[in-house]
Order: sequence, then structure tokens, then C-alpha cells
Amino acid sequence: MIDVLLGLQWGDEGKGKIVDFFAPDYDIIARFQGGPNAGHTLYVDGQKVVLHQIPSGIFHPHTDNLIGSGVVLDPVTLLREFQKVEAMGVDPRKNLCISERTHLILPTHRALDKASELSKGEEKIGSTLKGIGPAYMDKTGRNGLRVGDILDRNFTTQYIRLRLKHQKILDSFGFREDITDWEEEFFEAIELLRQLRIVNGEYHINEQLRNGKKVLAEGAQGSMLDVDFGTFPFVTSSNTISAGVCSGLGVAPQKIREVIGVTKAYCTRVGSGPFPTELHDDTGELLRKTGNEFGATTGRPRRCGWIDLVALDFACMINGVTQIVMTKSDVLDAFPVLNVCEAYMIDGREVNRVPYQMQKTEIDPLYTPFEGWMTDITRINTYEALPERMKTYIAHINARLGVPVRYISNGPGRTQIIDVQKG
Repeated sequence: MIDVLLGLQWGDEGKGKIVDFFAPDYDIIARFQGGPNAGHTLYVDGQKVVLHQIPSGIFHPHTDNLIGSGVVLDPVTLLREFQKVEAMGVDPRKNLCISERTHLILPTHRALDKASELSKGEEKIGSTLKGIGPAYMDKTGRNGLRVGDILDRNFTTQYIRLRLKHQKILDSFGFREDITDWEEEFFEAIELLRQLRIVNGEYHINEQLRNGKKVLAEGAQGSMLDVDFGTFPFVTSSNTISAGVCSGLGVAPQKIREVIGVTKAYCTRVGSGPFPTELHDDTGELLRKTGNEFGATTGRPRRCGWIDLVALDFACMINGVTQIVMTKSDVLDAFPVLNVCEAYMIDGREVNRVPYQMQKTEIDPLYTPFEGWMTDITRINTYEALPERMKTYIAHINARLGVPVRYISNGPGRTQIIDVQKG
């Protein structure tokens, strides 16, 4: 069976820590989509580690880690992560494998990403400039190179052919930046990639399932960034929702059991795009400072606001979420009043659905205020010991979404997670 763990907001929900928490219960952790624009933050022996490509189960020796076919892989980022993990005493060669169908991010993909974003001027979508979008465009355009291609003796010829195609597009943008250093890094990283376990991903994962292995599919970004169902065009280039597990790993829908959705106790977003509950005042700044809301990948300050139950309800619906993990609940410890967005006011009407084009819609969030608990919860380890006002806040979210908050993260540490069902 496969359980899925994914983000329910615009990414940055704290999925890395949660995957790390669940990893001991699984045999395989599999990334099914996304690229190095996703930064999953873990704390291992008190040390902060941010993983962009390697699955978050890498620090558990018994757990196999698969980079699936739906991912786009930057060999340079992988090499740097490999070295970082190795320096912490873990040899990724032992428990990391990569699907041969995984598409590669080339240096020219990064250049195309940069050239395209610069050309947009004020209409930038907030790309991380990692080459993810152009790599996915080559995938759908049937031009891309895949991990399995690096084992072909003609790989360099294939690379040059695609590079020349990209150069014509770069010339049309007037892009003149020298990417020679990028290419040198790329081919150095390709040599490492050839030393790793490259597998037929879909056969590999299905054989493991037939053998009774438990798989946790690890999502990147968040549901509201899904290329089809997110706040288009301010979205990522892949399907971030649970349906992406099937196409990204090559497994059938009936293999999926639990869908675990991760949400912050409030809401954040990095980059451009609509954000109905965003706060532009001192409260928003306090959320940012208290929650240390700066992008793990970009370092950019995150936009902050109150929790949005309209968007969360939508995300739970399209994913089939069966349980919720609420992260960063301790960030709200010092707020005397907490607002919860229950509905949107659009053109004088109360609306409980996410509109088709949120970025072109004037939205006023309708809030229900709750008394804050004004208590340090970081040392609490049972649900019963939580402040009553916090329980009221969580109970309201449960009732509105119809999906239970099963776990509550009350700090960055590995053990700072409360299982609601254990009381």
C-alpha cells in the first residue's frame, strides 16, 4: 500500500519534518513530482538540513528512497546534497535509487528560466529560476533528456543537440550570460549520477508493493500550486496533488490508502500570486518573524496571513485527504486574537468556493475571530495538556473541513509532534 503526504497550501508547510517523523514506519520514501525548487527542512541531531531532491527518509538506514519518474532532477543540486548528507555520516548510495525515466534539468533549462522570467517584467510569476518549468516543457514537448540517457554512450551528442535548440530560444530573448561554469558543474555531477542506483522506477515500486512493502509518497510544493488546480498562472509546473502519485510513480490509484495533508496553523506564500488572507500590517510581520518565514530554497521573505478554510477545504476535496497534520501551531502562542477565514465576499456575495481566476477576482475574506491561547505549547506532548482555547480552534477546523487534524507539530524538533488520538 501507498500513503501520500503532501502540502495543502502554497508549499512551505513543513512537510520535510513530517516525512522524517513518519519514515520509521515505512520501507520506501518516494518523491513523485517537482524539482529542486522544493526545500524540505529537517532537524537531524539538532542540525538543520534542507533537502531539495533527495527524499526526506535518507537519514533512516532501513528506508529505501526513490526519486520517481515525475520528478525533474538537477544533477548539480543532487551532487551538493549528496556531499552534505555524506558529511553527516550517511552514504546515500546505500538507500537511494533514481528512476531511469526521471527527466534531467540542463544548464540551458536554468538559463531559459531566467531569460523567460526577466522578459515578464512586472508580470513575473516568482520562479525560483532552477529550470523546473523549461524542463517540464521539454518533457511535454518530447524533447527532454532522462536519467536513463546518461548510460548511453551518445549522451553528450544528445545533450549538444538539445542545447542548440535551447540556444536559439535564448538568442530570441537576447540572453547573453555565459553558462560555461554551469555546464562544467553539470557534467561533473553526471559522473556521480552514473554511480548511483538507476532503476526502472515503475517496476521497482510495484514489485516492492507486491512484496508487502509500505511506501510513503512525498509531495513537493503545495496543492494550491498544482499546475491544473492551483492559482494559475502563479503555479508550479507539475501536479502536486495526490493524483500526481499515480503518474509520477507509475502506480494504480487503488494502491493509495491514506492521504495525509499538511497545513500550517496559519498561511504563507512565497513569490507572486493571489493570497486572500495576506496581512500587510504588524500582525503579518509578527507572524513572519515568529515563524522565521523565509524560503528554504530562495531565502525570500514569505507573505503571511491567517488560515484560509475555503482554500483548505478545496485542497482536501481534490486530494481526498483522510487526515491532517497541523504544523507551526506554536507560532500562534503569542497572538491574543486568531482569525479564521470562513468564506469569501465576491461582488457582494458570500462564496464558499475557490473562484476560477482568483488573481482577477476582488476577494474580501470573511473571518471568525477566536481567542488566542497565549501559552507556550512547545513543551507539551499530549493533546489533553493543550490549552482549551487551542482545542476550540482545532475543533472548529475539524468541523469545517470534515477531516480530522490527527497530528499537531508544536516546534521544529523531531519529537515535537502531538498525536491527537493518543490524548
